Formats: sequence, structure tokens, C-alpha cells
Amino acid sequence: MKRSERIVSMSAQTAAQPARPEAVARLSELEIEAIELFINFLKLIGLPKSVGEIYGLLFVSPQPLAMDDLMQRLQISLGAASQGLRLLRSFGAVKVVYVPGDRRDHYLADLDLSNFATVFIKEELHPRMERALDRIARMEALSSDLNAADRKSAHVRIERLKHWLEKGQTMLPWILKFLVR
Repeated sequence: MKRSERIVSMSAQTAAQPARPEAVARLSELEIEAIELFINFLKLIGLPKSVGEIYGLLFVSPQPLAMDDLMQRLQISLGAASQGLRLLRSFGAVKVVYVPGDRRDHYLADLDLSNFATVFIKEELHPRMERALDRIARMEALSSDLNAADRKSAHVRIERLKHWLEKGQTMLPWILKFLVR
């Protein structure tokens, strides 16, 4: 589907729903590009599509947006919006801001992507690597029950896993130091 078709398609979808007067139903090409960029990037690190959609729209939005505005503009459910905003807030990628005269929470993207990446590495990636080390240790223990040929084959594969995990653990502090500049 071409970009212009996506705009028309998304506009047709949003036109069918009642819109708040302050909400703009149509996504601009800039917004679509930002959304697609963050969907693809965050998908790489295993986060849901809706998280990329929310962050992409907030990243290019000149003003804070309320959750129902995000839901309407992105055509996502309350659950997806709530879960995505909670996750983005936990990573420090989005913050709640006050908008005078409006009781709803409004969200603003933190444009310093290094904060987002740093929190993700410390709270998601590093613990996963630690759990991987535990699994490798269990794999080594379990391989001792195999016959000699299978044990040798398993040992070669486990050593490769350990090698890649050690490389990753060596890189993490360097990556964090680079991000925190």
C-alpha cells in the first residue's frame, strides 16, 4: 500500500468515528513516517507495534496529546493505548504534563532517545542476558546426561551461545557509556 493510500485509508477510518473538536483526524505524512520509523525500530527490540505508534506520534507532535486523542488518531484500543503509555513511561520515553483547562492526562515524548535506550538496556536487556546465563548453565548440566557424540555436539553449540552472550555483556557497558554522554 502506498503512503498516500495509507493516509486516505486512515483518514477514512477516522472519519467514521466521532471526533473531538480539538483532535485532528488525519495523520500527516510526517506523522506517518515517524510512526513507521518507531514501529520498525521498537519491533526490532521486541516491543508491540502500538508502542511504536504512540511514541512516533508523540515524538513529532508539537503539543502534548491525551490518551483518547492518541486512540482516535491511531485507531488503537484503550488497552493498547494504556499499556503502551505505561511501558513508555516506565522507560522514561514519555511523561505526563499538565494542560490548563483540561482534566485529562496529556503525554509528551522525551526527545532524548538516550534516556529511553539506557533504561531499556538496564531494565530489559541486561536482566534477559542474566537469565540467558542461567539457562546456559542448565543446558550444560543437562548435556552431561547425553551420550558422548551428542554431548560433544551440545558442548560446541553451548560454547557458541556463551561466546555471543559474553560479547554482548562486554558491549553493554560501552553502549551505556556512549548513550549517557
